[in-house]
Amino acid sequence: MTHVEHLKGPQPFDKTRNMAATAPKFLSVWDIQAYYGESYIVQGVSFDIHEGEILALLGRNGAGKTSTLRTIARLGNPSLKHGEIWLDHEPLHKMKSHQAAQKGIALVPEDRRIISGLTVEENLKLAQINPPIGWSLDRIYELFPRLGERRRQEGVTLSGGEQQMLAIARALARDIKVLLLDEPYEGLAPVIVQEIAKTLELIRDQGITTIIVEQNAVAALKLADRAVILDTGQVVFDGSAQDVLDDEGLRAQYLAI
Repeated sequence: MTHVEHLKGPQPFDKTRNMAATAPKFLSVWDIQAYYGESYIVQGVSFDIHEGEILALLGRNGAGKTSTLRTIARLGNPSLKHGEIWLDHEPLHKMKSHQAAQKGIALVPEDRRIISGLTVEENLKLAQINPPIGWSLDRIYELFPRLGERRRQEGVTLSGGEQQMLAIARALARDIKVLLLDEPYEGLAPVIVQEIAKTLELIRDQGITTIIVEQNAVAALKLADRAVILDTGQVVFDGSAQDVLDDEGLRAQYLAI
């Protein structure tokens, strides 16, 4: 566990310590610094993920979690000014968003971006217009039977949980390596949260690496293998998810739980 004196408040994070994992890294984020205009949002964030891991990226509102996801996905806003992002030996930091997507990065944003006027199946087919194509519709419907039942229903008329399933399914319709999830549990009943968590475990079993940003920190930690906690745009904890669940002081200081 890399633990950064959390009871004494945020301290500079030693970037060399979490680079020392013996297993090969699949996604490496090194000292990324990103800005919205002149606002310094992501302030030297570094962490590694191994293939097939689920990482919970946590912190209070405004800690820089969504901005970090957007930077990894190379959306351009915030703007990456310094640092490197490597995915399976590919330099994402040198790419635009569409190039990063072609290399296997998929971001499911908080608002889900279901396309109005299109059915469930049309939303999925639209994701497969251009290569690289991922899971077949049959495989998607096997993972999400409810979507199969509603394949002819307009996507925006689905329940919140079903829309989240569709948003994840649309990502899987592409050939992805890393799934970035921004607040996937927001507004969902606990039973639906559990259902989506089980689905994400099945996706992990397929070798897909996942980063989940979630205000429901306990639910995210129960799902995740590891956790990174941000505070004011900096890493203050990098270790196992269970360590965070077991550390009441850490959770109280940085997660308010």
